[in-house]
Amino acid sequence: MQSYSISQGEELFQFHKRAFRFLPIALVLIAVLALSTLRSPSTHASGSGYWHTNGNQILDSNNRPVRIAGINWFGMETASYAPHGLWSRDYKDMLNQIKAQGYNTLRLPFSNQLFDAGSTPNGLDFSGGKNADLVGLNGLGIMDRIVAYATQIGLRIILDRHRPDSGAQSALWYTSAYSEQRWISDWQMLAQRYANNPTVVGADLHNEPHDPACWGCGNTALDWRLAAQRAGNAILSVNQNWLIFVEGVNCYNGECYWWGGNLAGVAAHPVQLNIANRLVYSVHDYPSTVYPQWWFNDSTYPRNLPGIWDKYWGYVHKNNIAPVWVGEFGTLLQSTLDREWLNALTNYLGTGATGINWTFWTWNPNSGDTGGILNNDWLTINTDKQSYLAGGVDATGTSHASIMFALDSGGPIIPTATPPPPTVAPTTTPVPPTVTVQRTVAPTATPIHPTITPIPCTNCGVKVQYLNGNTPATTNQIQPILQIVNTGNSIIPLNQLTLRYWFTLDGMQTQTYYCDYAYVGCTNVTARLNALSFSSKTTTADHFLELGFSANAGNLTPGMSTGQIQNRFNKNDWSLYNQANDFSYTPSQGQFVDWNKITLYLNGKLVWGVEPLAINLPPSLQFNLFLPLLLNR
Repeated sequence: MQSYSISQGEELFQFHKRAFRFLPIALVLIAVLALSTLRSPSTHASGSGYWHTNGNQILDSNNRPVRIAGINWFGMETASYAPHGLWSRDYKDMLNQIKAQGYNTLRLPFSNQLFDAGSTPNGLDFSGGKNADLVGLNGLGIMDRIVAYATQIGLRIILDRHRPDSGAQSALWYTSAYSEQRWISDWQMLAQRYANNPTVVGADLHNEPHDPACWGCGNTALDWRLAAQRAGNAILSVNQNWLIFVEGVNCYNGECYWWGGNLAGVAAHPVQLNIANRLVYSVHDYPSTVYPQWWFNDSTYPRNLPGIWDKYWGYVHKNNIAPVWVGEFGTLLQSTLDREWLNALTNYLGTGATGINWTFWTWNPNSGDTGGILNNDWLTINTDKQSYLAGGVDATGTSHASIMFALDSGGPIIPTATPPPPTVAPTTTPVPPTVTVQRTVAPTATPIHPTITPIPCTNCGVKVQYLNGNTPATTNQIQPILQIVNTGNSIIPLNQLTLRYWFTLDGMQTQTYYCDYAYVGCTNVTARLNALSFSSKTTTADHFLELGFSANAGNLTPGMSTGQIQNRFNKNDWSLYNQANDFSYTPSQGQFVDWNKITLYLNGKLVWGVEPLAINLPPSLQFNLFLPLLLNR
């Protein structure tokens, strides 16, 4: 036992007296710190296990707040049947880079056609060991590999049914080729397949429902809310751990917004699932360069934007109805209006765990109206865009706060059982680089081809706009993205129009054409690759791609465009083109521009552009000029 003198005891008493005096304060401080740790808008959480919801918050298996802060990586929904960019990089390298930029979740679009026999992945580079474990896999097998590697590095995945088929998205969740039952059965297959792996957070049921889709109208063929309930409950019947992400429509009670972006009907007609705490509402939002919606012209812009968002979707979060996830938003950042929009939106989303969930559109640089976080080299980061998301100074010198949210479990995610083995298709010869795809969102505007009887064309003002989807001069695919704009005052039937893209073959090989996406539907686009006669050839054009339209494509009304038509063609032996000597080629197009080196014809008459000037030489000189081509045949 320790003995003390009287003076020592007095000092000890005074010390304890002082200590007890401050003890309540210390306890309060400790309590405050503990509460702040639990409740403050932190920038990270464990993110462990399966996720669920409570009010407007997503929670992990330990009931800690989680915020989705992610990125889209598209391609599996297209005729590539694989994420884009794998024609030049390894998929693990891509996922590592996504993780390194601070994103915690990947939204992975796919189409139902991905799972059809014959949907063979293409555009993958296997040289130098790249993508070695993807050789011979079908689309579902590639999805398995992506999920497996995301599990290793602690990256979450939301599966997005982006389209029924690889050609175009649909207004409704079903088409004549892909029924509602097929839509649901594919979702149940995926839910069962990844049921034991919390890497896959859940299902984004259908991308951008829009007219004639309705919300709360009660028509089972059109009511998207009821369809979402049917699909969501079917998924939860085989996998009760998934979150169900339900996008909005475009129009509700006569007021319209972006496709998939209008949640105004939730207040009166909420989605009701059989398992509680699994529902997340989702929206998409875009700037004026995607489409000039009326609110961009308001005199109070951009101060009016928070009120617009509150009205159409933000109230769901603010009123604690359910979590909201902005599944797509993106921009080329080529205008002040777009910068103001992105700055306002990221501020509106907020920071930390209490902020609104999001996934940026897109990782890919080949989204025509938004570009991507990757630059066109498919390797380096667009630091200007990234500064709005991860924090930092943008290209104009403006500082931004980070809206990222890190998960403490940055390492492997532990599945509860061994995932199913990947489905393997017969080994096929890898196909070199593939499609450039535009984001398939579209505005809630007047339809491109309403049912109207055309009137005689008295003022047929039309023009062609061009975006180059594959800019390198030397390439094995040419990828012009085109649209036609009606600048006149007459309605023009699309089947009366044809356009031509002029190029040099640089050889004598046969070629193949693909339509990867058309707003009017690829089935309504006709195409032929045609060689010019000797007397018509020039040094910049000996072939042309000619596009036309079927009668089902409808009409082009004044002031409207066809929407984009995404084209690509290649030589059947995959040898290289030299685009530098092509008449219609221009190397750097980041957005649509009027382009008069692509010609447009109305009933065979040239109405836009200039044709390449033919070389008028005597037959003997023509023969000598093209003799090398004959010898190389």
